[in-house]
Amino acid sequence: MVVDPLLLKFGVWIGAMGLLLVALTVAGFRARWGIRFRLVGMSSFTVLLAVACMAFAVSYEQRQTIPGAVRVPIVFDNGRGLIIAAPQEPLPVAAIAPTLQQLAVNQSRRPQSAADGHITVRLRQVEPTEEAGVSRPRLLGEARLPLGGRLEDIRLLLPAVT
Repeated sequence: MVVDPLLLKFGVWIGAMGLLLVALTVAGFRARWGIRFRLVGMSSFTVLLAVACMAFAVSYEQRQTIPGAVRVPIVFDNGRGLIIAAPQEPLPVAAIAPTLQQLAVNQSRRPQSAADGHITVRLRQVEPTEEAGVSRPRLLGEARLPLGGRLEDIRLLLPAVT
């Protein structure tokens, strides 16, 4: 669990301001101020914002980077352990394995409900065919990693280069 100290500090400060607003709201109800109901909204929003900041600070994890890996967008995620990523430009052969490793490690920390306890990350590229307007996907590689696994636990499956 990584804690972002700046967000945690902001959460504490915003929480202190929220408690001040709660005290001001209680005083407003006792004195029957005209803005007491607006103070309820401001104080509840401020307390909620403080809790959200602190929760995000505690749950934030920085993504791992692996030398030689290329950033590729994820185009499909079924939430049950299958993730497909597709580079928009042709990938060099040397970048396929590190890219798969980086994707697998970064996705294994997400809460998923994989049936077999593994995450499968597939890297594919869409290639045009002879027919106009028709393309087909080509599998560049696949990585399997246990949920919450480390870089050493990744099994790579790289098809023969054509």
